[in-house]
Amino acid sequence: MYKQRKPYDLSYTHFVGSWAWILHRLSGLALIFYLCLHIWVIHTLTLGPESFNRLMAFLTSPLFRMLEIGLWGVILYHAFNGVRVIIVDFFGGAATQKKWFFGLIAAAFLLWVAGGVVIVGHLH
Repeated sequence: MYKQRKPYDLSYTHFVGSWAWILHRLSGLALIFYLCLHIWVIHTLTLGPESFNRLMAFLTSPLFRMLEIGLWGVILYHAFNGVRVIIVDFFGGAATQKKWFFGLIAAAFLLWVAGGVVIVGHLH
């Protein structure tokens, strides 16, 4: 017989695929937000060089360099999980999707650390 679930039962979130899906959507939204912010920053070029230079001085502060490390992580997660989605959808990788997830995220993490070291090396 069918067991009715409570509306607040989130037991499906214990699966790797569910978390990968949720994080993929959230990272996509974060990248859309960053793209809009990037366009706004480039827009300040139309306000004159003084305005743009003031904004760039603010955005090259150590705080924003640390945020760039987070952005690098979001980019890597979204890209590598996207590769996993392609493998699962087009190459029959559904049976091994957890292994693909952990392997690709481990590779993304290593690249994130390497990129983070480079970004921190450019701090003023």
